[in-house]
Amino acid sequence: MNRSRIEWCDHTWNPITGCLHECLYCYARKMSVRFSGDIKRNKAAVNDYRLQQTKDGENLYILDRAMLSETGNALVYPFGFEPTLHRYRFNTLEKLKMGNNIFVGAMADIFGEWVPDEWIGEIFGICQKYPIHNYLFLTKNPDRYVRLCLKGLLPEHKNMWYGVTVTNSWQAYTAEATMQDMPFEAHTFLSIEPILEDLASALEIIIANFTDWVIIGAETGNGKGKVIPKKEWIDSIVKQCENAKIPVFMKDSLIPIVEEGGMRREFPTQLQVKTVSPKMKKKLYDTCCACKIFAKKSEMVAISARTQRGEQPKQFAFMCQNCFREMCGRYEIQMPELAAFKGEAECFGETERDT
Repeated sequence: MNRSRIEWCDHTWNPITGCLHECLYCYARKMSVRFSGDIKRNKAAVNDYRLQQTKDGENLYILDRAMLSETGNALVYPFGFEPTLHRYRFNTLEKLKMGNNIFVGAMADIFGEWVPDEWIGEIFGICQKYPIHNYLFLTKNPDRYVRLCLKGLLPEHKNMWYGVTVTNSWQAYTAEATMQDMPFEAHTFLSIEPILEDLASALEIIIANFTDWVIIGAETGNGKGKVIPKKEWIDSIVKQCENAKIPVFMKDSLIPIVEEGGMRREFPTQLQVKTVSPKMKKKLYDTCCACKIFAKKSEMVAISARTQRGEQPKQFAFMCQNCFREMCGRYEIQMPELAAFKGEAECFGETERDT
């Protein structure tokens, strides 16, 4: 589990890594090579992993525990960008006590044709075990969403967000056809990154009818043939989103094109709210003993007492600041200075992300 540098999510979680799409602009493939170690030597350590084959005879790697380098450090991508299931990463979500927006499979296409249904099912099961988070998935193979749904394997929970990568017109029309066929009201989004051509006409129907969020980004790096999008391409997409009342998130790669003043960094309402796990809520929150409002302990007054001289006071209740002021006034007690009250949203354990 990693704190993400991707602007539109909080964390990335990569229980599966690797991909067989072979996109020329792929950042993940280049990154995996940097952190793979000696791939040939890793593959020779046959006792450290298991193999599974696809129906087309492609090798899939399974790691029940992290593979270590000669220095004892975990190898993040020991088989480079070949598809790998990292089972030892399954329990990492339990470390997050606050709700987060988690991009699942940032270093893979989890819905690629080579990924077994059972791998995907296991990952969905883990996500449902920790419902305080929002889970964002992304694929270039959106038809897999439909087929999984028809098999009863695609969760319909409101915290599951199913995204489609669109870089050209062909992918846009494919995404439109797929989202029309999805047999339930799922949260969907488009990741238009890198935008490689003018997509105004290709995106018109899908933005107006079949998506809840649009992310736009430009190709990065210094690769040969790098496409620098025109400002008009971006403006046309933003205009369509405005007409459909769809939030738009522009990645920083667009700043040289639209300038900082033209940037839009909008999130859907659900992705702006952070929830707290039941365990953490019990630790951080309590009920006012007077008005029964549920609020953060740090924003209430702790009520303590002692039953005999010399013993340490024992805390037995909390009181919100409004009730404490009223009590002090009623009994003519000089009230101490209190910290500023932060408002109703904090009382119920929900904070909004800056947009």
